[in-house]
Amino acid sequence: MTTLVTIAGALRQASTNRLLAAEAARLFAPDELIQADLRFPLYDGDLEEAEGVPDAVQTLADQIAGADAVVISTPEYNKALSGVLKNALDWISRTKGRPFAGKPTAIMSAAAGRAGGERSQFSLRLCLVPFGADVLTGPEVMIANSGNAFDDTGRLKDENAVKFLGQLMENLRARI
Repeated sequence: MTTLVTIAGALRQASTNRLLAAEAARLFAPDELIQADLRFPLYDGDLEEAEGVPDAVQTLADQIAGADAVVISTPEYNKALSGVLKNALDWISRTKGRPFAGKPTAIMSAAAGRAGGERSQFSLRLCLVPFGADVLTGPEVMIANSGNAFDDTGRLKDENAVKFLGQLMENLRARI
């Protein structure tokens, strides 16, 4: 029985990164799929000291720790990963244990620009270093012009993108 956690670094329900994470999950075909909820307060050391780690953060950390693999799909905001995703990682770093340690993790991006979020993936890789995640090196999946990349049912339209995403999911499955 395999469990996959998908993390979309955007809050919008119609986010192309949510669609990309869903496509990755479809191709991975886990027995159990957990879609992360990143609606956390902004990280604040005073808040943490006064109230501790929010329950929603601890829940996600526990889900990651218990999963066989993780998929993170990040938008590109101002040449980097989204603030929402960075905030989630900052909070997760404050939880007990190391939920990402050794965890097979695939990253991908969907962005409006022509590079498809290349820089956001670079910044995400840097952010994951202290977590000790087992981040796959490829194939790289970067969906450019993402607003036009999916059909009405949420499926990727480009055959090459589907091929690369499928290979990335095969590589992720082989790491478990």
